Amino acid sequence: MTPLRSYVSGRWHTPDDEGTPVHDAVTGEEVARLSTAGIDFAAALDHGRRVGGPALRELTFHQRAALLKALASYLREHRDELYRLSLRTGATLRDAGFDVDGGIGVLFSYSSKGRRELPNDTVLIDGAVEPLSKGGSFSGVHLCTPLHGVAVQINAFNFPVWGPLEKLAPAFLAGVPSLIKPASQTAYLTARLVELIIESGILPEGSLQFVCGGIGDLFDHLTEQDLVAFTGSAATAEKLRTHPVIARRSVRFNAEADSLNCSILGPDAAPGSAEFDLFLDQLVTEMTIKAGQKCTAIRRALVPAPLLDAVAQAAVDRLAKVRVGHPADPETTMGALAGLDQREEVRRAVRALLAVGKAVYGDADHVEVAGADPERGAFMSPVLIRVDDPDLPEPHEVEAFGPVSTLMPYDGVEDAVALAARGHGSLVGSVVTGDPAFARAITLGAAPWHGRLLVLDTEAAKESTGHGSPLPPLVHGGPGRAGGGEEMGGVRGVLHHMQRTAVQGSPAMLTAVTGRWTPGAPRAADGPHPFRKHLEELRPGDTVVAGPRRVTLEDIEHFAEFTGDTFYAHMDEEAARANPFFDGRVAHGYLVVSLAAGLFVDPAPGPVLANYGLENLRFLTPVYPGDELTVTLTAKHVDPRENAPYGEVRWDADVTKQDGSSVAKYDVLTLVAKKEPAEEGS
Repeated sequence: MTPLRSYVSGRWHTPDDEGTPVHDAVTGEEVARLSTAGIDFAAALDHGRRVGGPALRELTFHQRAALLKALASYLREHRDELYRLSLRTGATLRDAGFDVDGGIGVLFSYSSKGRRELPNDTVLIDGAVEPLSKGGSFSGVHLCTPLHGVAVQINAFNFPVWGPLEKLAPAFLAGVPSLIKPASQTAYLTARLVELIIESGILPEGSLQFVCGGIGDLFDHLTEQDLVAFTGSAATAEKLRTHPVIARRSVRFNAEADSLNCSILGPDAAPGSAEFDLFLDQLVTEMTIKAGQKCTAIRRALVPAPLLDAVAQAAVDRLAKVRVGHPADPETTMGALAGLDQREEVRRAVRALLAVGKAVYGDADHVEVAGADPERGAFMSPVLIRVDDPDLPEPHEVEAFGPVSTLMPYDGVEDAVALAARGHGSLVGSVVTGDPAFARAITLGAAPWHGRLLVLDTEAAKESTGHGSPLPPLVHGGPGRAGGGEEMGGVRGVLHHMQRTAVQGSPAMLTAVTGRWTPGAPRAADGPHPFRKHLEELRPGDTVVAGPRRVTLEDIEHFAEFTGDTFYAHMDEEAARANPFFDGRVAHGYLVVSLAAGLFVDPAPGPVLANYGLENLRFLTPVYPGDELTVTLTAKHVDPRENAPYGEVRWDADVTKQDGSSVAKYDVLTLVAKKEPAEEGS
């Protein structure tokens, strides 16, 4: 059998040797061979840095986001092929959907995040401008730029589609090319995924490379601009993390490793309650989906001691309905493990756990299988182990990476938190309860040891994705044993692939460097009103100064009557004077903002299409009857939108009164039309 191809340096590479065999998890037959013999890893990394990186950095966040959306749509059209190939990994159709659809969903999510939360620019400003001097001539800002390296991802066998896509999405959106290395057991599925991506022609050349087999001397050629994202065992993570090049060159290393995740049942969840059933349903689901081969699966089920017997019996009743069989059979509810070696590893872990507990359901060495040979395929029964003494170390140290969970009692909130912490760091934990006080106590107590916590009650259960489902907007990772890293998390995942640099200088220089007007920089108040300019004509610093406008007592009373806002500070002179912040009746803050808009708005139809919001509004100084208001409106940032006839313009609004003091400061967001196509280039 010909070994699987790798894709490096812009071409497909066939190994120089026969490679290592990989077997079908269901039938045991050989399905592929793997080898990276003949690959020049130094050249592959150089290709990513020299070809892929520059191509991505030429694109804006919005353009990269659009490519992710196009790729997600393309893969969705081919997902049935990935489903079928997933059967060889032992995955049921439900498992395959979790993997394939989950991965495609990450691409869609990051595409949406990029268009909604990032600018249509190649750089990102992190936070506000920091004034660094009294006179305003020296300021600082944090600028985020893409690293000029390659994001090397080493993935686990259990999610051959979701794994690479959830790492690719934030790296690509940041402008950093990826090199994917899948785990051997399911590499043939990732190989087909990459073939589809390359065949689509959607991504720029060099932005994605793929090596199918060992990593050879790859790590020897990493630089301080590269990144490594690893998913797998803690032992392998430790080995890779301590590689001399990683340490010497401070290569960013993100690990997702072992995780003895727990789920805690609240003492209020008695048998027959909705939360009791939610806990059991969640436990059985996490034991059986992907045959328990999930880094987020529930390994430790913690229940109040008085409920231990009831939970054990209810779990047994549910597990008895699980049908282990050929994953292609629609009646099958749990398929096979990824391979015979993996099954043997799980069996060893089960034996270690049985030394301190007893199996209340299942036998790791024997299982009835529907439609397949239980010896040739890597099939295994779900196994629920009861440990009556939770102080023993084994349940908190041994991870059986399969359809196995340990049931243990706890005695009170402090005991539950302490047991959760004995996992020494987990990707996810959950608490199932209808008691808000219990939920708060567990969450605050267990949070330092967890990357994510699900608080599940009947309300959340209506739409909850469950204990074991990482979501793109939230960080995926955990402290301690879980690896200490974070993946995804929306824009947080993007920033991991960028360098945050503190840039200091004069407001004018910061405006030039960032492309965003900085307070204190020159303004351009000459020429036509900025609202007369199309998007392409606007520049940061374009300004209109309008006013003054005297505020009268009649204005205040009319506004109060018209809006119904008759707060005493606006209507009662004596009560207002008694307020420590005021010297008498004051104008409504929203009256001030409304009057400011009346001053700077150019009312005739023009390029400005809509005001769609205010941000960072602060009222700084009271406005009294007789005060005169002036507003200075300055274009801060002009942000075109891809494939739209308009863009967003962010304006700095500073409302002052006659003594020069600022009354209110805020950002105005407007949608401004681009020129008509016929006018472009004129």
